[in-house]
Parts: sequence; C-alpha cells; structure tokens
Amino acid sequence: MKQVNLYFPIALLTLGLVVISCSSSKKTESNRQELITENNVTENNSQVEQISVDDFTLPDIPSEITNSDLRAQYLVKHYWDHFSFRNRELIGRPEITEQAFVDYINILNYVPNEKANESIKETIKKAEVDTLMHAHFISLFEKYFYDPNSPFRNEELYIPVLNQIAKSSLLTDTEKSVYEFQLEMAMKNRVGKKGNNFKYTLASGKTFSFYELKSEYTLLMFSNPGCPTCETVTRQLSSSEPIKNALTLNSSTRTMLTIITLYPDENLDEWLAHLPQMPANWVHAYDKDLEITHKNLYDIKAIPTLYLFDNDKNVILKDTSIEAIENFFNN
Repeated sequence: MKQVNLYFPIALLTLGLVVISCSSSKKTESNRQELITENNVTENNSQVEQISVDDFTLPDIPSEITNSDLRAQYLVKHYWDHFSFRNRELIGRPEITEQAFVDYINILNYVPNEKANESIKETIKKAEVDTLMHAHFISLFEKYFYDPNSPFRNEELYIPVLNQIAKSSLLTDTEKSVYEFQLEMAMKNRVGKKGNNFKYTLASGKTFSFYELKSEYTLLMFSNPGCPTCETVTRQLSSSEPIKNALTLNSSTRTMLTIITLYPDENLDEWLAHLPQMPANWVHAYDKDLEITHKNLYDIKAIPTLYLFDNDKNVILKDTSIEAIENFFNN
C-alpha cells in the first residue's frame, strides 16, 4: 500500500487541553511575526491579501475556562481566528498551513461530533473568501479524511465537508459532481446502519444472499488475487489470536465469526487459480453479476477493504483496519 507524506501533529493534547493555548510552536503573542506588508488587490473576483507570515498562531483560550472539554470546544471554534485565508502565500507553506490543519483535525477528536461538524463547516466558509484557498482546504480535507491511505481517514467527519461543498458557489457543476458522488457513497453502509444486501457465488456455482448468512459477526473483505496487500492482510488475519478465537467459537445454531472474501471483478479463472492459497476455514466468493460494482453497493476505494457486521448485518466497522477488528474482539 502506498505511503502518504503526512505532517504529524505537534499539539498532542497530552495535558487534556489545559495548557493547549501555548502548546504549539511559536503560538504565543510574544512570538507572533508582525505582518510586513498588506496590499489588497482584486483577482478572479476575490480579494487577495499579499502578506508575509512565518507562523501559525492559536487563539488564546480564556483562563476562566478550566474544563478540558470546554477548552477543546473553544479551541475548535476559534482555531482559525488568526489565520489569513486571503493570503495565498500560505498555500505553498505546508509547514504552516498543512501542519496547522493536521493539528486541527486531531483536536476534533476531543469534541462532540456536533461541535466538530459545526467547526468544519465554519472553516470551509472562512476559506471561501479566496477561491484558491477554498480549493486548498477542500483538498486537505479530502487528503486526510477521504484518502484510503490516510491514518486520519474519517468518513463521518468528511460528510459535513461534502455537505458544505455542495452549498458552495465557487465550484462548477462538474467539480461538484465529484464530491456529490463521494457523498452518495459515504452515506451508504454507515456505522450502525444495515449494510447493503448482495449475492455472492462460491466456486461450486452456488449463490447465496448476504442477509441469509447466519453468523454472530461477519467480516467482509473485498480482495483481488495477486494483490500483495491482500496477501499481507490475509496472513495478518489468519495469525491474529483474537480473530482466530472468534472463528472457533460456535453454537448449535450460529457461528461466532464468518470471514468472507469477495472478489468484485470478472477474471474468474484468475480467482479460481488463487483459491488454494486462501484459508480453508473462510468463505471465498465472487460477485457473479458484478452487482456491487454496477449498483455502487459498497464504496471500495482500495483493495483490500474490510467491513465488520453484526448478526443483523448492521455495520460495526466500515472500511476498517485489522487493529480495529482485533480491538473489537478483544473487548
């Protein structure tokens, strides 16, 4: 799986946000770099502020706010107060803008979803003062919340981004269509909701309905033969003690865990030739009619993609990791 260059957060919140107003690099008032010049010009119907900035400054959290939860909420609400969204120079300064952005999305994990969603929407609104800055922030949200290789990937936080983009007048209909499709797929198979039903066919030719499968939990893995990452994930799942334990716990009427690998493409000969290399105690199937692809039943951003379902086929973990699955069964 390809690696993504990330600017890891420097505001780690290890002190429960009690002292976060002074925990980022050069963020106090005494360290602020004075703006050297200001020259407002009109370009592409947008005010472009030509200034020089050498740092990002966090807002000062009022000292009377001592509760760490409330401090976090104040911080995400006012996080960008000192950031100049008109300054296009900052687009090319990832050590300032992108670093501040990564710190920001890390802090979002410390506030209720409602507050996080409000902050995200306000951030995008603020970026709308300049077309290029708006596009840059959309690209950052997409990179960190949507990219399948991002460790910050979070579809639930990406949904308010997509909803806000849909309201923007700065994008063309063609540009919006890309994000509208992302939103459509993000709204499918959400955690806590019932996953889409589909038919799966075994090597024997027998076809079954996903909803008819009787299992306390079902781990669905979309995979391709010859995919190196799929092979790595298969080995990791096979050697995982929590997952092996769940596979062996059965009752008279229902198994504890069923693992299904599903091949969503059409090279059946290649898939059949690869089957002997797969774990014998898993279910291996393919999408005979390519229904999942043609109907966009599941958002398969990358191969492999993992989903965990309960016995009613409600989604427990969506597009998840082995670590998250192991933690679930350990608990």
